[in-house]
Amino acid sequence: MLQKREAHLFRQIEEQEQIARKNVTTNTTAAKAALRRKKVHEHNLQQTLNHIATLEQQINAIESANINQETFAAMQRAGKAMETIHGKLTPTKVDEAMDKLAEYNRLNEEISEVMGSVAIGPQLDETELEDELEQLQQAELENKMLETGSLPVDRLPAVANGEIKGKAPAVTEDDEEAELRKLQAEMAM
Repeated sequence: MLQKREAHLFRQIEEQEQIARKNVTTNTTAAKAALRRKKVHEHNLQQTLNHIATLEQQINAIESANINQETFAAMQRAGKAMETIHGKLTPTKVDEAMDKLAEYNRLNEEISEVMGSVAIGPQLDETELEDELEQLQQAELENKMLETGSLPVDRLPAVANGEIKGKAPAVTEDDEEAELRKLQAEMAM
């Protein structure tokens, strides 16, 4: 209703302004009367705009209050849900339950230690196991050394013909050391 009144007052103001312009030179009394009516309409329009602004503020306040009410209701429902979930659960009861669990875990560890310390079957000598492991490792190393192929001669580096200055004369190696060097050279390939 106020918006319709606002539109009506705008039209009235425009009409009175047109009448005042039409009569400004020919009939000054009619022009002044039109301007007076225009001022009254402008005053009424201002009041109507104030009413509209007041109502809009009230609408916003009502919407805000409604949102607050819904928020509060949701918070109440959440509180009731938390109460239902926790029931009679208290921090003291939780501490007691945690203490019991810790005690049961300690008991379980003690039982596991006792059961693990009991030796079932013959006891093995650790030195025997170490010796057997060393023998297996040695056999594996020998197999790897035998499986390697020979090194092609054409890939060997050229040997210098002259004596190296400042170096002691080479000592001849015995057969085992020479073979070991040969195997190392083959494996390095």
